[in-house]
Amino acid sequence: MKKLTPPIKFSFLFLILMFQTSFAQHDSLKDSVRISEVKLNVKQFIIPAALITYGFISLGNPKLNNSTAAEIQEDHPNFQYKIDNYSQLAPGVAVFALNAFGIKGKHNWKDAALIYGTSVAITTAFVLPLKKITNETRPDFSANNSFPSGHTAIAFASAEFLRQEYKNNPWIGYAGYAVATATGILRMYNNKHYLGDVIAGAGFGIASAKLSYVLYDKVLLKKGWHFTLTPVYINKTAGFAYNYNF
Repeated sequence: MKKLTPPIKFSFLFLILMFQTSFAQHDSLKDSVRISEVKLNVKQFIIPAALITYGFISLGNPKLNNSTAAEIQEDHPNFQYKIDNYSQLAPGVAVFALNAFGIKGKHNWKDAALIYGTSVAITTAFVLPLKKITNETRPDFSANNSFPSGHTAIAFASAEFLRQEYKNNPWIGYAGYAVATATGILRMYNNKHYLGDVIAGAGFGIASAKLSYVLYDKVLLKKGWHFTLTPVYINKTAGFAYNYNF
C-alpha cells in the first residue's frame, strides 16, 4: 500500500475526533434530532448528481475513458508533476489564510474548521468504499482503485467550501473552482485517473461540502454543540484534536 502524501495525512488527522462529552439533562424531545427538521434543498444537488451519474456511466463504457486517456498520453507521455498532491487542499487552506489576513468569511475559523473537516470526512466516506467496490484499474496500471478520483473529490469539496464562505465575493469562489479543475486535469495528465473518475470525484466533492453545511446549519446549531480545537502532532503528522461538549 502506498504511503499517504503529507497533505492527505494532514487532512485525515484533521478528522480525528477526540471527544470529551459532558451530558446535561435535557428533555428527550429537545435532545433528539428530528428527521423532519433536516430539510435538504434538492436543487443544489442536481449538478453534483449529474457529474456522479456521468462517472458511473463511464465505468460501463470504457471507450469514454480510454479515448481521452490515450490522447493525453500520446501528446504528453512524460508528464509528471505532483503539485496535485497539494493543490487539492489549496482552496480549503485559502479560507483560513484569508481569515488570518482579515478577510472574514461566513463563519469564524473554529466553525469553518468544523465544516471543512466534516466535508472531508463525508468525501472520504463516499470515495474510499467506492474505490474498493468498483475496483477500476488506473490508467498507469499502478493500482485497482481508480474510481472515483480522491484528489479531485477533496479539491472540489475544498472549492465549494471556499465558495460558500465567500459568497459575497464570487471571484474568490471562481478561483477555488479553477484550482480544483486544474487538480482534476493534472490527475489525468499524470496518468492516474480517467476522465470519468475525475468528473465523478468532482461531483462527490461538491455534494459532500454542501452536505456538511446542511449538517452544520440543521443539526449542530440546533443541538447547541460547543467545541474547541487543539493543535496536535503525532508520528510526524500535524493536525487538530476536536473536543465537543453538549
